[in-house]
Amino acid sequence: MTAHLTPADRPSWPRRAVVTAGMPYGNKGLHFGHVGGVFVPADFYARFLRDRLGRENVIFVSGTDCYGSPIMEGFRKRREADGYTKHISDYVRENHDSQEADLASFGVSCDLYAGSALEPAVHIHERMTAEIVERLHEQGKLTKMSTKQFFDPAAGQFLNGRQVLGRCPIQGCKSEKAYADECDLGHQFEPEELIAPKSALTGETPELVPVDNLYFDLPSYTEYMREHTERLAADPTVRSVVSKTMQEWLDAPRLFIQVKFRDEFEAVRGELPAHEVIEAEGNKGSFTVVFPTWRERDEAHEVLNRAGVRFRSGKALVPFRISGNVEWGVPLPEVEGCRDLTAWVWPESLWAPISFTRAVLARDAAKLEATGTPAAELAECAVADAQLVDDAPAMIMDEPTYTHASLDWHDWWASEDARAYQFIGQDNIYFYCIAQSGMWEALRWNMQQSCVAANYHILYMGKKASSSSQTPPPLAHEMLEHYTPEQLRAHWLSLGLGEKPVSFSPKAFDLRETGKDSQGNPVLARDDKRVIDPALKEGALLTGVFNRLARSAFYGVAVKEGDEAAYRTGRIPAGEPSEAARNAAEQAAIAFEQAMHAFELHHALGVCDEFLRAANKRWSDASKAAKNSGDDTAMNQALVDAFHGLRVATVLMHGIVPTGCELICEHFAIDPVAFFSWDNIFKTNDELTAELGEQPGTHAIKALPPRFDFFAKHPSQF
Repeated sequence: MTAHLTPADRPSWPRRAVVTAGMPYGNKGLHFGHVGGVFVPADFYARFLRDRLGRENVIFVSGTDCYGSPIMEGFRKRREADGYTKHISDYVRENHDSQEADLASFGVSCDLYAGSALEPAVHIHERMTAEIVERLHEQGKLTKMSTKQFFDPAAGQFLNGRQVLGRCPIQGCKSEKAYADECDLGHQFEPEELIAPKSALTGETPELVPVDNLYFDLPSYTEYMREHTERLAADPTVRSVVSKTMQEWLDAPRLFIQVKFRDEFEAVRGELPAHEVIEAEGNKGSFTVVFPTWRERDEAHEVLNRAGVRFRSGKALVPFRISGNVEWGVPLPEVEGCRDLTAWVWPESLWAPISFTRAVLARDAAKLEATGTPAAELAECAVADAQLVDDAPAMIMDEPTYTHASLDWHDWWASEDARAYQFIGQDNIYFYCIAQSGMWEALRWNMQQSCVAANYHILYMGKKASSSSQTPPPLAHEMLEHYTPEQLRAHWLSLGLGEKPVSFSPKAFDLRETGKDSQGNPVLARDDKRVIDPALKEGALLTGVFNRLARSAFYGVAVKEGDEAAYRTGRIPAGEPSEAARNAAEQAAIAFEQAMHAFELHHALGVCDEFLRAANKRWSDASKAAKNSGDDTAMNQALVDAFHGLRVATVLMHGIVPTGCELICEHFAIDPVAFFSWDNIFKTNDELTAELGEQPGTHAIKALPPRFDFFAKHPSQF
């Protein structure tokens, strides 16, 4: 906050916004990486936008990804290992409820945490899927293609994606864990390119059998994607990892062939479709074969395979698969003569947030109808969607008590005055920024391209947080045995995952040996008092600085027996904040808003940190001087400044640590909607209470009990 900011420096915002968080698979609970790497940042942003735009103008949705091979494989293993007898929908419902409960315990505030195969969204999602597939077909962008799928003769069945294991064929990829058509780093390829495939069912090498599926013509949007990527690269609010990753997929299709296969390549080169050879440079071990389109590249596969020439593919746009032939999936309408197909999990998970938005608006429509609003006065699509919803379990998270400003989903996803902010992991950029962008453009519904906030991986003890690793990270709920949700939220947001991968190394789980005790036994870091807990760095701001400022303000005006000081009124003190206090608050609010607009969430927290420490010092210095001089007028001014700084800080910190901030608001005794609204961020407390119909100096606070903490430490930390 070195440069002086003015209200003219404030960024502009859309009229309404949707916030989404990447959907976890419905085959397991959440580990801390899901919560800290995606959901807490998304929740911070959604809470900020509710305060900034008005809660009725923001929808925050996510949910369990109920379909796909990870769920089918997890369900199969559960049945075989544990004798599980329930239906697969029960299996995903149990995991969904576990996920929602965990997210709720961390203060995540979705308007709806849904499930793509679960009420209340399941039938709306089926309708949305049919509408999109039929629309893409109308636009001439869906094609039936015969492609190969793995079949295990020993098991007598087709294999889903996770039932085939091999090595990634994409040039430069170091993943040793690849499935039928994608690796665990998010690279896409054709099944026949998978290196050394094995069936997870029998361990045998599966066969590739032709099957018909529907594909979206993504390559026809190559030029659009290049222009779109250039726009994103020039946009300072878009994280560079997004445009850089997108650019990697926009090169011409190419194959990389080891130099040792050069003779075999030359022997069949004449049989290849049009191509160009780029010779190996320097000490590189491979030369490159470039093709005009993906079609020529794929034609070359068969020729090279027949000649025994091994190759790896480069990243390029290829047709994006829409359908599959597994039973557990969203049913597709008959298109291009393809019948009895289900949607492949990745495309339907891209439009699932739209389905969940529609489910929220359908719930709103049902509420309004129940209270007497005629259906004719409501959005037709929301009323129709409400008829698709059967009885659904109550939300574990708090359901909104209000309805939203528009009940037409198009106003949220296909309107120029709306934006969708999607928080994902970096390995899903291809789907959300390439495949989704192409489909949204192809629909010709005026779909607004999402603003994607892609985070780098949150590491665990310096290594990638993966539940399948040798040292799996703690489950989310296990973290709460040692830390408060507010401590963890602040710490995770401080990591700056939008800029680089960062390690989360909580002392409570640190098993490194750091020395010996007096008996010569090893001492672990978690038990070593000399080891500082990095996860508590931001917690100290809460339990120390923020807590101290709030307590000082409320205790400072509290009526105290035997103390007749004029400022002890039990009310918010009247008076204008000092120029220094008011200027500091204005500068912090604008800098915070700029950081949020640029998705620099850790910088927004840094603004709060600096502002809170300065406000606390201003109070400490001013109150000490007033007390030493016995000047009640000076003490009243110190309290005016403290209350002004406290209210602004509480509004800024609301999305970061909502529980403590809402507790502060409760003791201000001001309606939360007015208190947290950014319409009031630059107003003084006199101006705000006057709008509430009270004279300055007459608004009573809620008295604070003795030794009260707005931000308490976890019991294990004492």
